[in-house]
Amino acid sequence: MGKLKLSDRQLYALIEAVKLGEEVKPSQQAKRRAFAKYRIEGWENSKLTGIFYSIQRRLGLIDEVIEGLVGVSPLILDPWLRATLRVAVEIAVFRNPNEKTLQHLKGLAKFLSSRTHPYVGYYYYDLLPRVINYVPKLDSEEKRLKWDYLFPEWFIRKMRGLVGEEAEELLKALNETLPTSVRVNLLKANVEEVEDYLRKKNVRFERSERVGTLLRILDPFNPEWLFNKGLAIAQEEAAAVASLVLAPKPGETVVDLAAAPGGKTAHMAELMNNEGEIYAFDIDRTRVKRMNEVLRRTGVKIAETIVADGREAPEILGSGIADRVLLDAPCTSDGTIAKNPELRWRLREKNIPKVVELQKELIESAWEILKPGGRLLYSTCSMLREENEDVVEWFLRRHGDARLVPLSGPYDGGFLPGTMRAWPHRHGTIGFFYALIEKKGD
Repeated sequence: MGKLKLSDRQLYALIEAVKLGEEVKPSQQAKRRAFAKYRIEGWENSKLTGIFYSIQRRLGLIDEVIEGLVGVSPLILDPWLRATLRVAVEIAVFRNPNEKTLQHLKGLAKFLSSRTHPYVGYYYYDLLPRVINYVPKLDSEEKRLKWDYLFPEWFIRKMRGLVGEEAEELLKALNETLPTSVRVNLLKANVEEVEDYLRKKNVRFERSERVGTLLRILDPFNPEWLFNKGLAIAQEEAAAVASLVLAPKPGETVVDLAAAPGGKTAHMAELMNNEGEIYAFDIDRTRVKRMNEVLRRTGVKIAETIVADGREAPEILGSGIADRVLLDAPCTSDGTIAKNPELRWRLREKNIPKVVELQKELIESAWEILKPGGRLLYSTCSMLREENEDVVEWFLRRHGDARLVPLSGPYDGGFLPGTMRAWPHRHGTIGFFYALIEKKGD
């Protein structure tokens, strides 16, 4: 593979995109704006786009290198200096730049001085030789895996604790891009009709073996038309399995305690043939607005959306009113990293207890609104034991009238017998956890 060749203009575009990416979300929007300013088009665009997203994926590691060199967190540096150093580390440490590109990296001192204070440019110029000569110390297995797969060391330790020798395979799977998955909405279409539409568009796809209404699109294709018509909905296989496990029946009263963006609510309405009642809670007004749009498009008639914290559900609805409750609990979402690569560096081990506390409060609310004989599904898109089996064990110890309904597929058993886990490296979907709990009674 040849050495990397970048011009001044291309470096300027990357720096502005990285800096703008801190202010403008999604980062894709920041990239577009910066690249348009420097007229980055065609082959040049795809080359620089690859570098830009590589910086986003490696951000935590790049910032660690910078902190090691400057002695303080990059987050307190001048924003222009921070963005320039991030680009310089990506190119000098993680790539193989040619001599001309290294000269252009030195020339960024002048660019920096014009954007901020001249001293910032001098500081960068003095620091750059140490960036270029940086060699990481990979003196532990966690450090090696961190550099190879771009995850925080604490997260790697957790994954090794969960799957042992399979940890590297799991980290690798989390770095692979999952194909777009769509679930056909049986309230408006059947699977064959959607498959015919994709064939007419010359799009390759495969039907999931675990969820008969789910299709994985294997070619670059935007399924927007299917979504706008309500014929299908974007949903990962593991997320679709949640509604199938809870299995709500026509005529039942169902509560979805953390419902937005509405994929599972719509799926449950479909399983209920639009007969019965679903109360869909979410605390975020904007997300509820989007959920209402999803439910309108998919033809759901039985869902009432409620902008409120799920912990307030007993107060709003009363006790013992639901036949089924779905609590797809707020979590660290580490199981979705393949879909949200930048999430890996936002994960903080110290935040886990706070998340767990919320999960425990929500599962208590879910239990209060459940009828005797009713069923509650506790699920998360986290792989961390603290957010899954540990919460369920804590809950079962507190409630003598709670019985775990054993799950035997379509995925693997969890670490607590009767629970279930979807693993990215074993099942080709996002990481997910399921525990089905029945309230003893009539």
